[in-house]
Amino acid sequence: MHGAAPAPARHRLGSLPDCPVELISPVRAALRGLPKNTTRIAVAVSGGGDSAMLALAAAHAARGLGLDLVLFHVHHGLQAQADEWAAHVQALGILLSVAVLQARVRVPDDTGKGIEAAARQARYEALAGLARQADVAQVLLAHHQDDQAETVLLRLLRGAGLQGMAAMAAETERDGVRYLRPWLSVPRAAIRAAAAGFAQAQGWQPVEDPTNTDARYTRAAVRTQLKPALDARWPGWQAIVARHARHMAEAAEVLADVARADLSALDFSPADASFSLAAWRGLSPARQLNVLRHWLAGRNLPMPSDARLAELARQLRQLHALGHDRQLRWEHAGRVVGCAHGRVVISLSPRV
Repeated sequence: MHGAAPAPARHRLGSLPDCPVELISPVRAALRGLPKNTTRIAVAVSGGGDSAMLALAAAHAARGLGLDLVLFHVHHGLQAQADEWAAHVQALGILLSVAVLQARVRVPDDTGKGIEAAARQARYEALAGLARQADVAQVLLAHHQDDQAETVLLRLLRGAGLQGMAAMAAETERDGVRYLRPWLSVPRAAIRAAAAGFAQAQGWQPVEDPTNTDARYTRAAVRTQLKPALDARWPGWQAIVARHARHMAEAAEVLADVARADLSALDFSPADASFSLAAWRGLSPARQLNVLRHWLAGRNLPMPSDARLAELARQLRQLHALGHDRQLRWEHAGRVVGCAHGRVVISLSPRV
């Protein structure tokens, strides 16, 4: 992030442009669930129609609840129109009588994760910086039902597990900031209809990011190539897939509860994060894998592939047949899983 943005200034309150109640209601519900000491919230605004309408809905909801609102805009510099988009968001702030804070970022192209992932990482880092500057703990994001459905499809095609299939959560925490997604049950069509009415009444046109329809990008390929076929054959599929994501989130929560209980029953030691091999062997194969995933996640490690996790489980099951437990050495993400005196342990790899 380059340079310091000015502290948010209070604008003179005027009447707000109209906004459909179906867009305001879920935002108001999300804001009512915030801690009692909350005085200011933020909306991340790209300049597109979705985030602009979220800013409008949040302005209505925040004013009704006595909350201060500020708009955050991240200037990626990836498009020639980036400066125009930044000015566009400033103009929106004036229309809504709310302050706008902006951050400029450089998106690295050498991360090995692709430009989409790199831009996402840079965006969240910038938003966290703006949140600290504005003394904001909660930031609203404009992800909607169609975004959620696309995310589920992408993760399905990438082979994501149950937790991944839960897709985007209504609330997440990252870098000390709480991100709220109040529109995960709101269809894109309703938002775009509101944006069209807003543009006609106010003369403010949302920007269009060309990458949203560029099939070289994975999400855009789903949107431009797969979505039309699904729309034609299964109208309203987005709501069905989004409901599937909610079910997966509930199932993942149940499995997490089971894993916590199982790990506790394995004579788990918080001091060294070790557990009893004999007790683990007493679990069913599915629960053995489930508790291993939970145990690794609790060490803040990336989840191994199914094949790698299965190999760890195979080695653990074989230790008794080998007659001694020091045969185990399973390396992952700079850590080594081993076994000593009948307990499964994890330590830093000597090569790190």
